[in-house]
Order: sequence, then C-alpha cells, then structure tokens
Amino acid sequence: MAIKVSSKTAGAGPHGEVALARGQVVAMRMWRDEAPSADKPMAKRPYETVGYVIAGRAELIVEGETVLLEPGDSWLVPEGAEHTYRILEVFTAIEATAPPAR
Repeated sequence: MAIKVSSKTAGAGPHGEVALARGQVVAMRMWRDEAPSADKPMAKRPYETVGYVIAGRAELIVEGETVLLEPGDSWLVPEGAEHTYRILEVFTAIEATAPPAR
C-alpha cells in the first residue's frame, strides 16, 4: 500500500521539522526555512542520517570535522556520531533516518 504525505499538510515534528513519509525502517523529514543560528547542541543519535540541501548553506560538524553544505550537496551522519549543525543562510533540506528518528 502506498502512503502519500504532502509537505503542505504534514505535521510538525518535535524540533520544528516537517514530518514526511515514514516506514518501518526509514523516515523522511524536511527542515524548511531554518534561520541562521549558532551551533545547535552536540548530539549523538541511535540512527543513521542522510540529507540533501535544497536551499541555503550550513556547516555540519561531525566528530570534529567541519563540512560546508550548499544546494545540491548531500551528507551522511553515521549512527552514534557526535555532530551539530550551524545554519549560515536560511536553510531547507530533506533528511532520511534509518531506523526512523523518534
């Protein structure tokens, strides 16, 4: 059975993200028009995250390595890796997490 989730009507997640399609082993979410900010708190998550930048720029810091993210870039944060993001310009990106983020 196919499940469709429209970004226009999708609910908000606990951190302000747009909760998109979700299955048993993978889930998608969108960070839409995130304002520039200082580093978010460092985090370690029990899931792997891949993402794709639609608009804006951000820095991703993973285990002390800083990577610039720009439109068209994709990234991976391994499960359990300490990481944070610094939004440099209004930022929109899609992420998928496996297993689904809770």
